[in-house]
Amino acid sequence: QVQLVESGGGLVQPGGSLRLSCAASGSIVSIYAMGWYRQAPGKQRELVAVITNGGETKYADSVKGRFTASGDNAKNTVYLQMNSLKPEDTAVYYCNGDLIDRDGTLHDAWGQGTQVTVSS
Repeated sequence: QVQLVESGGGLVQPGGSLRLSCAASGSIVSIYAMGWYRQAPGKQRELVAVITNGGETKYADSVKGRFTASGDNAKNTVYLQMNSLKPEDTAVYYCNGDLIDRDGTLHDAWGQGTQVTVSS
């Protein structure tokens, strides 16, 4: 009934920018918070940013000052603006959220991921 879909990934040169989107679809009543994660090959998935439904954000030290999370509650969509990208930012980026549908069911949902590659 609910689903998260990421988009906006791609290949970019160091110092470039990308804007990721995560759209929630289905019979969603409420989203408490959403997180952006990333996973590089051979490494564990790590939390990059968190945004609450009130717009409060937190960031990993590795991306602080370069990445900005935002959201549009009306569209059930969150964004991750990534600036000054570095090769170490290369990873598959996922969004995750606690979504409540109209039946009152809480879903711990994950998107399918979108590839971000930073390379010269």
